[in-house]
Amino acid sequence: MRALINDPELLFLDEPTSGLDPVNARKVKDMVLELKARGRTIFITTHAMSAADELCDRVAFVVDGRIVAMNSPAELKLEHGRRSVRVEYRGAAGELVGQDFPLDGLADNDAFHAVLRGHHVETIHSEEASLDDVFVAVTGRRLA
Repeated sequence: MRALINDPELLFLDEPTSGLDPVNARKVKDMVLELKARGRTIFITTHAMSAADELCDRVAFVVDGRIVAMNSPAELKLEHGRRSVRVEYRGAAGELVGQDFPLDGLADNDAFHAVLRGHHVETIHSEEASLDDVFVAVTGRRLA
């Protein structure tokens, strides 16, 4: 990137990984993370929420020229996302069945306890919202 020749303190990147194959996208992400570690300020505009989640300390959702939400990716997901526990177990015919339970109130959730007691559990793990989920929740719009 020619923009880095003079080692700028401030950098603006518009869709830095758009159109790149996974190998080159990883190289660009690593470069951004290296610049960030060296104390550079980097503004990234992107529709790729996974890239924003990975690269950014703070994310702002801009709709019609206005910031409608801004915080760290983790805080945005906690504030606006759903938190759940997914249990995968074997059904009566041996098929794999997945069921989601809200994390809030899980200790008192009778259906959750019934699944644990009544089935052979294969996996259980927590799930957090993605930035895609948060964007939709905050703006009411789908990502293009």
